[in-house]
Amino acid sequence: MGGVPRVVLDLLRNLPNDKFDFTLMLNLYQGELVKDIPKNIKLIVVEKGKEQMSSNPFIQKLQLAFRRLKLEIYDKFPAFLYKVKGLENYDIEVAPGYTEFDMVLNSPNKKSRKIGWFHTDVGYDKDQQRVMSRIEKMKKFDFMIFGSKQTRQVIDDLYQVKYSKSTVIYNVIKVDEVLKKATLFNHSFNTDYPVFSSMGRLHHRKGYHALMKVHKQLLEDGFPHVIAVIGGGNEMENLISQRKELGVDNTFLLLDSQTNPYPYIKASDFFILPSQSESYPLVIGEVMAMRKPIISTNVGGISEMIDDGIDGILINYDEKDMYNAMKDFMTNPDLVDKIYDATEKAYEKFDEKEIYRQVSEVFEQQYQLKLQNEQS
Repeated sequence: MGGVPRVVLDLLRNLPNDKFDFTLMLNLYQGELVKDIPKNIKLIVVEKGKEQMSSNPFIQKLQLAFRRLKLEIYDKFPAFLYKVKGLENYDIEVAPGYTEFDMVLNSPNKKSRKIGWFHTDVGYDKDQQRVMSRIEKMKKFDFMIFGSKQTRQVIDDLYQVKYSKSTVIYNVIKVDEVLKKATLFNHSFNTDYPVFSSMGRLHHRKGYHALMKVHKQLLEDGFPHVIAVIGGGNEMENLISQRKELGVDNTFLLLDSQTNPYPYIKASDFFILPSQSESYPLVIGEVMAMRKPIISTNVGGISEMIDDGIDGILINYDEKDMYNAMKDFMTNPDLVDKIYDATEKAYEKFDEKEIYRQVSEVFEQQYQLKLQNEQS
């Protein structure tokens, strides 16, 4: 259900099929979005997903161990993977995120043009070895696409590394699709108090542990409200334990992943994104299109989406700032009305046709360079 897989699927559905012949390769055939893979796209699956394995715990453990071994072999010997799976001599190979960098860079197809896509803010990452590894790998690609201006600029600011063969292309925000999905069913939180919704993968850097502490403090200070978080992830157990410890089980709702999260957001009064790091999160544009007054940490490329104080509020990743912004939304209706009014034309910021044109242009340019190299 992550942002990068959604971006990939959207491009596969909307880039011109009279110009491009796409093949999608999945390391693992699993996740909610596999059912959304376009039927006309050639699909190559490296290994089965967990859902396709035995329900017997012992047998499943054996299957998982065998799968892990095969993936390690393929990782170490990519030429073997290409031979086993019958992979072709593609003109262009794309790594849509940093987790696919090695697979594309190690491709035995030496004549293909290698394109990397990077959506991550390296500014938050304290693991310098990991950061430098990603920065060095990006230098090896024939061309890099960055998900926001900030994503590329922060690498220059912190590490003095520029990428001359690169561009910035924003992720597509499917405004019409979001608005339609938001009406597919009605949801009610059954409360008279203001409801803040949020959506994101439950990871420590998404800031939900901090949001929960702010929520508790606001309740104690006499500002009743409810927070509903849509998303799953490895922080779920920690957040459930923290929620019990703080005594906010009934007001801090953990709704897990939802195939259609938009009716839940529609049913809320406000939206808050408390992340410690982001690049260009789809959910910001989606919520703005739904005209929900929004509070977001000012990280990654979010300031390229929200005009602070006009169609949303930007804050530092700081509990005091979070507290004050949420309090303002609950006590200052004029501010909320101002933001709501300004979101009326927010959808104009997200021109999907222009984004498809930009991606197509990159692919076509790289293809022409491949032909030139072959001729020379």
